[in-house]
Amino acid sequence: MDSALSDPHNGSAEASSPTNVSTRPPSTPEGIALAYGSLLLMALLPIFFGALRSVRCARGKSSSDMPETITSRDAARFPIIASCTLLGLYLFFKIFSQEYINLLLSMYFFVLGILALSHTISPFMNKFFPANFPNRQYQLLFTQGSGENKEEIINYEFDTKDLVCLGLSSVVGVWYLLRKHWIANNLFGLAFSLNGVELLHLNNVSTGCILLGGLFIYDIFWVFGTNVMVTVAKSFEAPIKLVFPQDLLEKGLEADNFAMLGLGDIVIPGIFIALLLRFDISLKKNTHTYFYTSFAAYIFGLGLTIFIMHIFKHAQPALLYLVPACIGFPVLVALAKGEVAEMFSYEESNPKDQATGTESKEVTTETSASKKLEKKEK
Repeated sequence: MDSALSDPHNGSAEASSPTNVSTRPPSTPEGIALAYGSLLLMALLPIFFGALRSVRCARGKSSSDMPETITSRDAARFPIIASCTLLGLYLFFKIFSQEYINLLLSMYFFVLGILALSHTISPFMNKFFPANFPNRQYQLLFTQGSGENKEEIINYEFDTKDLVCLGLSSVVGVWYLLRKHWIANNLFGLAFSLNGVELLHLNNVSTGCILLGGLFIYDIFWVFGTNVMVTVAKSFEAPIKLVFPQDLLEKGLEADNFAMLGLGDIVIPGIFIALLLRFDISLKKNTHTYFYTSFAAYIFGLGLTIFIMHIFKHAQPALLYLVPACIGFPVLVALAKGEVAEMFSYEESNPKDQATGTESKEVTTETSASKKLEKKEK
């Protein structure tokens, strides 16, 4: 997971090589302000809209939009898994050719990016289709076994409108694959972030605190303790970060002096903010106090990260500032309103478990009904 905020190319051709004479002119204050402001805005969009869509996702019953629930055990293991993944990528880049690794990763994220972008734009595109559009329903179903032992592996429902969105997303995918343009990278990055906030659900606030607390330590260690995260972020040619050129005003769309923000700094706080929105709705007070508080806390935390990074000219672990803000602000509001107990007792069940429970109830009902019929026939 890349979760460092950095401007690795500000004023130097290669920061790790002191003997390298810079041929890149320093960025202007206006260019730097535009880059940081754009990164902040791009980070807010998937959190806001992803949180709103997570509410609909939690209520929905479609198998294709079923959220993945993160439990406290998952949250405790996540920093360890993320650390192993990050270190593995670092070693891969050190041992093997960076060109071939990025080629494989490009193909992988090409497919994932198209699917994520298609899912992201689908609700917006539906408004532009005419009422008489011939929309047909499809289902992609893969099963394993037969008879009573049949088990679903993939059950994805889609329609003709989704196929149109998939076609449009494929255009962006080809553009990214051929040019690696920063705009195509950001479109995929925004889609990944929004889908993450929408489809990854924390089951309660305590789990969110465990996850954010673990990644708080993870982020500090891998950014300040080693050069692993920054090295991977620079070497990894995949849409796992949002980038914006600091020399856009001078070079236009062909600018190449980038500031960047890892998607982890968006998705991880974002799923916590989305949880607080669903908590607000569960209170049935027609207010979104905790959502707006945590959203403002995220703006404050990321703004502080950018300020510190600009002052010290060093990549910053954004979660160092985001985690205390995103947890502390809502908890202080809950203390002031006397709702701490309600906040930490709020629990979300896994929709997949509910679906399984419903299916088992239906099977039990059918079985009991068949037994009654057999008794009557006897």
